[in-house]
Amino acid sequence: MIITIQNKSVYASDAGQGIQNSKDTIVFLHGSGLSHIVWSLTEQFFSNKNYNVLSIDLPGHGNSEGPSLDSIEKIADWLEKVFAELNLNNIILVGHSQGCLEALEYSFKYKNRLKKIVFVGGSYRMPVHKDLINLASDGNSDAVKLMMKWGYEGSKKFIGGNPVEKIIQSPRDISEILAVDLIACNNYQNGSDAAKAINCPTMFILGELDKMANLESGKKFADLVKNSTTYIISGSGHMIMIEKAFEMREKILEFLNKWKIIL
Repeated sequence: MIITIQNKSVYASDAGQGIQNSKDTIVFLHGSGLSHIVWSLTEQFFSNKNYNVLSIDLPGHGNSEGPSLDSIEKIADWLEKVFAELNLNNIILVGHSQGCLEALEYSFKYKNRLKKIVFVGGSYRMPVHKDLINLASDGNSDAVKLMMKWGYEGSKKFIGGNPVEKIIQSPRDISEILAVDLIACNNYQNGSDAAKAINCPTMFILGELDKMANLESGKKFADLVKNSTTYIISGSGHMIMIEKAFEMREKILEFLNKWKIIL
Protein backbone atom coordinates (compact mmCIF):
# COMPACT_ATOMS: atom_id res chain seq x y z
CA MET A 1 0.00 0.00 0.00
CA ILE A 2 1.28 3.48 -0.90
CA ILE A 3 -0.26 6.68 0.44
CA THR A 4 0.87 10.31 0.27
CA ILE A 5 1.68 12.31 3.39
CA GLN A 6 2.93 15.90 3.04
CA ASN A 7 3.62 15.31 -0.67
CA LYS A 8 5.82 12.29 0.08
CA SER A 9 4.99 8.67 -0.71
CA VAL A 10 4.67 6.34 2.26
CA TYR A 11 4.83 2.57 1.97
CA ALA A 12 3.06 0.18 4.32
CA SER A 13 2.85 -3.56 3.81
CA ASP A 14 -0.72 -4.78 4.38
CA ALA A 15 -0.17 -8.48 3.60
CA GLY A 16 -2.08 -7.87 0.37
CA GLN A 17 -5.39 -7.58 2.21
CA GLY A 18 -6.09 -3.85 2.38
CA ILE A 19 -7.98 -2.26 5.28
CA GLN A 20 -11.46 -3.36 6.35
CA ASN A 21 -13.23 -1.00 8.76
CA SER A 22 -14.85 -3.90 10.59
CA LYS A 23 -11.48 -5.18 11.85
CA ASP A 24 -8.97 -3.89 14.37
CA THR A 25 -5.68 -2.81 12.79
CA ILE A 26 -2.28 -3.94 14.03
CA VAL A 27 0.41 -1.41 13.10
CA PHE A 28 4.00 -2.66 13.24
CA LEU A 29 6.79 -0.13 13.83
CA HIS A 30 10.35 -1.11 12.91
CA GLY A 31 13.58 -0.21 14.69
CA SER A 32 16.51 2.05 13.81
CA GLY A 33 17.68 1.93 10.20
CA LEU A 34 15.31 -0.91 9.32
CA SER A 35 12.08 -1.33 7.34
CA HIS A 36 8.81 -3.26 7.16
CA ILE A 37 10.75 -6.34 6.07
CA VAL A 38 11.62 -7.28 9.66
CA TRP A 39 7.91 -7.94 10.33
CA SER A 40 7.40 -10.29 7.38
CA LEU A 41 7.05 -13.41 9.54
CA THR A 42 4.56 -11.63 11.79
CA GLU A 43 2.22 -9.62 9.58
CA GLN A 44 0.94 -12.56 7.54
CA PHE A 45 0.24 -14.52 10.73
CA PHE A 46 -2.00 -11.79 12.14
CA SER A 47 -3.63 -11.12 8.79
CA ASN A 48 -4.75 -14.74 8.90
CA LYS A 49 -6.17 -14.16 12.40
CA ASN A 50 -8.73 -11.62 11.17
CA TYR A 51 -6.78 -8.42 11.79
CA ASN A 52 -5.85 -5.64 9.42
CA VAL A 53 -2.05 -5.37 9.40
CA LEU A 54 0.20 -2.48 8.43
CA SER A 55 3.99 -2.62 8.57
CA ILE A 56 4.97 0.97 7.95
CA ASP A 57 8.24 2.21 6.45
CA LEU A 58 9.19 5.43 8.21
CA PRO A 59 10.22 8.38 6.02
CA GLY A 60 13.50 7.61 4.27
CA HIS A 61 13.29 3.91 5.16
CA GLY A 62 12.48 0.98 2.91
CA ASN A 63 10.10 2.13 0.18
CA SER A 64 9.04 5.45 1.78
CA GLU A 65 10.40 8.75 0.52
CA GLY A 66 12.77 10.70 2.77
CA PRO A 67 14.24 12.46 4.46
CA SER A 68 14.31 10.61 7.77
CA LEU A 69 12.69 12.39 10.72
CA ASP A 70 15.16 13.44 13.39
CA SER A 71 13.15 13.07 16.60
CA ILE A 72 10.76 10.61 18.19
CA GLU A 73 8.27 13.44 18.69
CA LYS A 74 8.24 14.25 14.97
CA ILE A 75 7.72 10.59 14.11
CA ALA A 76 4.75 10.38 16.49
CA ASP A 77 3.18 13.42 14.81
CA TRP A 78 3.84 11.89 11.39
CA LEU A 79 2.20 8.62 12.44
CA GLU A 80 -0.92 10.55 13.41
CA LYS A 81 -1.03 12.02 9.90
CA VAL A 82 -0.78 8.50 8.43
CA PHE A 83 -3.54 7.14 10.65
CA ALA A 84 -5.78 10.13 9.95
CA GLU A 85 -5.27 9.72 6.20
CA LEU A 86 -6.29 6.06 6.46
CA ASN A 87 -9.11 6.85 8.92
CA LEU A 88 -7.78 4.25 11.36
CA ASN A 89 -9.23 3.73 14.82
CA ASN A 90 -9.01 0.79 17.22
CA ILE A 91 -5.29 0.60 16.53
CA ILE A 92 -3.02 -1.98 18.14
CA LEU A 93 0.52 -0.60 18.05
CA VAL A 94 3.38 -3.12 18.03
CA GLY A 95 6.78 -1.44 18.26
CA HIS A 96 10.26 -2.89 18.28
CA SER A 97 13.29 -1.05 19.71
CA GLN A 98 13.05 2.53 18.38
CA GLY A 99 9.49 1.62 17.43
CA CYS A 100 8.75 1.26 21.15
CA LEU A 101 9.70 4.89 21.71
CA GLU A 102 7.49 5.93 18.79
CA ALA A 103 4.55 3.91 20.14
CA LEU A 104 5.17 5.38 23.58
CA GLU A 105 5.21 8.99 22.41
CA TYR A 106 2.24 8.38 20.11
CA SER A 107 0.24 6.99 23.03
CA PHE A 108 1.09 10.11 25.04
CA LYS A 109 -0.10 12.51 22.35
CA TYR A 110 -2.85 10.67 20.49
CA LYS A 111 -4.26 7.97 22.75
CA ASN A 112 -7.82 8.25 21.41
CA ARG A 113 -7.03 6.07 18.38
CA LEU A 114 -5.30 3.37 20.44
CA LYS A 115 -6.83 0.12 21.64
CA LYS A 116 -3.76 -1.83 22.80
CA ILE A 117 0.05 -1.57 22.74
CA VAL A 118 2.77 -4.23 22.52
CA PHE A 119 6.36 -3.23 23.20
CA VAL A 120 8.97 -5.67 21.83
CA GLY A 121 12.60 -5.38 22.93
CA GLY A 122 12.35 -1.80 24.13
CA SER A 123 12.70 0.61 27.01
CA TYR A 124 11.40 4.06 27.91
CA ARG A 125 14.93 5.46 27.50
CA MET A 126 17.29 4.20 24.82
CA PRO A 127 20.66 5.93 25.12
CA VAL A 128 23.01 5.03 22.29
CA HIS A 129 26.77 4.64 22.72
CA LYS A 130 28.59 7.62 21.21
CA ASP A 131 30.96 5.31 19.30
CA LEU A 132 28.01 3.80 17.44
CA ILE A 133 26.55 7.23 16.67
CA ASN A 134 29.93 8.48 15.40
CA LEU A 135 30.45 5.44 13.17
CA ALA A 136 26.95 5.74 11.73
CA SER A 137 27.28 9.49 11.16
CA ASP A 138 30.44 8.80 9.15
CA GLY A 139 28.64 6.19 7.01
CA ASN A 140 30.99 3.52 8.36
CA SER A 141 29.78 -0.06 7.86
CA ASP A 142 31.31 -0.95 11.22
CA ALA A 143 28.20 0.66 12.72
CA VAL A 144 26.10 -2.15 11.28
CA LYS A 145 28.58 -4.76 12.50
CA LEU A 146 28.40 -3.30 16.00
CA MET A 147 24.61 -3.39 15.89
CA MET A 148 24.71 -7.03 14.88
CA LYS A 149 27.15 -7.83 17.67
CA TRP A 150 24.87 -6.21 20.23
CA GLY A 151 21.59 -7.03 18.53
CA TYR A 152 21.55 -10.81 18.34
CA GLU A 153 22.10 -13.62 20.76
CA GLY A 154 25.62 -14.94 20.15
CA SER A 155 25.65 -17.61 17.48
CA LYS A 156 22.70 -16.93 15.18
CA LYS A 157 23.04 -18.19 11.63
CA PHE A 158 20.80 -16.85 8.87
CA ILE A 159 19.77 -18.70 5.74
CA GLY A 160 20.54 -16.36 2.85
CA GLY A 161 22.45 -13.91 5.06
CA ASN A 162 21.63 -11.56 7.90
CA PRO A 163 18.36 -9.70 7.12
CA VAL A 164 19.49 -6.50 8.85
CA GLU A 165 22.64 -6.32 6.73
CA LYS A 166 20.45 -6.68 3.65
CA ILE A 167 18.38 -3.63 4.68
CA ILE A 168 21.25 -1.34 5.74
CA GLN A 169 23.67 -1.66 2.84
CA SER A 170 25.22 1.60 1.67
CA PRO A 171 27.15 4.39 3.42
CA ARG A 172 24.19 6.63 2.60
CA ASP A 173 21.79 4.22 4.36
CA ILE A 174 24.06 4.40 7.40
CA SER A 175 24.68 8.16 7.56
CA GLU A 176 21.30 9.49 6.39
CA ILE A 177 18.98 6.91 7.95
CA LEU A 178 20.59 4.86 10.70
CA ALA A 179 22.53 7.75 12.25
CA VAL A 180 19.45 9.99 12.28
CA ASP A 181 17.46 7.24 14.00
CA LEU A 182 20.12 6.56 16.62
CA ILE A 183 20.37 10.24 17.50
CA ALA A 184 16.57 10.44 17.78
CA CYS A 185 16.59 7.51 20.22
CA ASN A 186 19.44 8.98 22.22
CA ASN A 187 17.70 12.35 22.56
CA TYR A 188 14.25 11.13 23.60
CA GLN A 189 13.45 12.21 27.18
CA ASN A 190 9.67 11.89 27.62
CA GLY A 191 9.54 8.12 28.09
CA SER A 192 8.93 7.93 31.82
CA ASP A 193 6.04 10.41 31.81
CA ALA A 194 4.55 8.82 28.69
CA ALA A 195 4.74 5.30 30.17
CA LYS A 196 3.00 6.38 33.38
CA ALA A 197 0.18 7.92 31.31
CA ILE A 198 -0.68 4.75 29.33
CA ASN A 199 -4.24 3.68 30.07
CA CYS A 200 -4.90 0.89 27.56
CA PRO A 201 -4.03 -2.84 27.73
CA THR A 202 -0.28 -3.14 27.30
CA MET A 203 2.15 -6.02 26.83
CA PHE A 204 5.94 -6.15 27.04
CA ILE A 205 7.93 -8.84 25.25
CA LEU A 206 11.53 -8.89 26.38
CA GLY A 207 14.54 -10.90 25.22
CA GLU A 208 16.38 -12.67 28.00
CA LEU A 209 19.75 -11.99 26.33
CA ASP A 210 18.99 -8.56 24.84
CA LYS A 211 22.10 -6.34 24.95
CA MET A 212 20.60 -3.26 23.27
CA ALA A 213 17.53 -2.89 25.49
CA ASN A 214 18.56 -5.16 28.33
CA LEU A 215 16.18 -7.17 30.46
CA GLU A 216 16.60 -4.94 33.51
CA SER A 217 15.66 -1.78 31.60
CA GLY A 218 12.74 -3.59 29.98
CA LYS A 219 11.41 -4.62 33.39
CA LYS A 220 11.73 -1.05 34.68
CA PHE A 221 9.77 0.10 31.63
CA ALA A 222 7.01 -2.44 32.34
CA ASP A 223 6.85 -1.38 35.99
CA LEU A 224 5.91 2.15 34.90
CA VAL A 225 2.79 0.96 33.05
CA LYS A 226 -0.08 0.03 35.32
CA ASN A 227 -1.73 -3.38 34.88
CA SER A 228 0.64 -4.37 32.05
CA THR A 229 1.63 -7.91 31.05
CA THR A 230 5.27 -9.00 30.61
CA TYR A 231 6.63 -12.05 28.83
CA ILE A 232 10.34 -12.89 28.71
CA ILE A 233 11.58 -14.97 25.78
CA SER A 234 14.40 -17.30 26.79
CA GLY A 235 17.49 -17.40 24.60
CA SER A 236 16.55 -14.34 22.56
CA GLY A 237 18.58 -11.23 21.92
CA HIS A 238 17.25 -7.89 20.68
CA MET A 239 15.84 -8.97 17.30
CA ILE A 240 13.03 -10.98 18.86
CA MET A 241 10.70 -10.92 15.84
CA ILE A 242 13.41 -12.61 13.77
CA GLU A 243 15.13 -14.77 16.40
CA LYS A 244 11.95 -16.06 18.06
CA ALA A 245 9.20 -15.09 15.62
CA PHE A 246 6.86 -18.02 16.28
CA GLU A 247 6.97 -17.76 20.07
CA MET A 248 6.61 -13.98 20.00
CA ARG A 249 3.58 -13.91 17.75
CA GLU A 250 1.78 -16.67 19.70
CA LYS A 251 2.24 -14.71 22.94
CA ILE A 252 0.99 -11.51 21.31
CA LEU A 253 -2.07 -13.40 20.02
CA GLU A 254 -2.77 -14.75 23.52
CA PHE A 255 -2.64 -11.21 24.88
CA LEU A 256 -4.93 -9.83 22.17
CA ASN A 257 -7.43 -12.66 22.60
CA LYS A 258 -7.49 -12.22 26.38
CA TRP A 259 -8.36 -8.55 26.09
CA LYS A 260 -10.83 -9.20 23.27
CA ILE A 261 -12.84 -11.28 25.75
CA ILE A 262 -12.51 -8.77 28.60
CA LEU A 263 -13.33 -5.73 26.46
